[in-house]
Amino acid sequence: MERVQKVISNLGYASRREAEKLILDGKVLINNQKANLGDKVKPSDIIKINGIVLDKTKSNDKVYYLLNKPRGVVSTTSDELGRKTVVSLIETDKRIYPVGRLDYDTTGAILLTNDGDLTNLLIHPSREVEKVYLAKIKGIITGSDIFKLKNGVVVDNKKTSKARVKLKSYDKKNNTSLVELVIHEGRNHQVKKMFEAIGYDVIKLTRIRFAFLDVKTLKSGEYRMLTPKEVKKLYNLGSN
Repeated sequence: MERVQKVISNLGYASRREAEKLILDGKVLINNQKANLGDKVKPSDIIKINGIVLDKTKSNDKVYYLLNKPRGVVSTTSDELGRKTVVSLIETDKRIYPVGRLDYDTTGAILLTNDGDLTNLLIHPSREVEKVYLAKIKGIITGSDIFKLKNGVVVDNKKTSKARVKLKSYDKKNNTSLVELVIHEGRNHQVKKMFEAIGYDVIKLTRIRFAFLDVKTLKSGEYRMLTPKEVKKLYNLGSN
């Protein structure tokens, strides 16, 4: 017997976190009874989500994609406003979802999969998975402000963890700086808010690397499947 949220996740219907939300919202039934977090199910149990029976005979093959997300695309499986989603850019018959999110106007590396176990590992704070961003900001950043970013700034009443920060270039004529920022947290709009906390507006933001995966070989909107070796390496992140 397995917890119902894990079964939903393993079948690729949603990530574990999304499955838990569906349960809390009362949208999951087990044998026509409202499910609760932690409920365990047998293979013979009937699971319904939003009134539809979950097909447990569906192929459980795991798929993993690295996408170079374009600007103007949302990092969700669907969008009530009808905007293009990252999922719509991937040609697959599997029900995949993004690992974490990038803002609507942020570009770069994002993973998509139907592997709920790997998703939970990668988004768990204890794994401290590195995300590398390249931010074009308004203004010439000072050494003291770089030091502040490195040591953490207060965002939404909570100090960010230490980061690695490097000034890549600056343009005095246009009054802009290009800054590389390496973080392992994943708070909402975190990078933009970190710069805002020290008085800089982000003009353009790109995630150039997620863990050890970069998008140097992928044009905007292009994607590739991960190799078995890469998937294994992702599973081993932070396990030592």
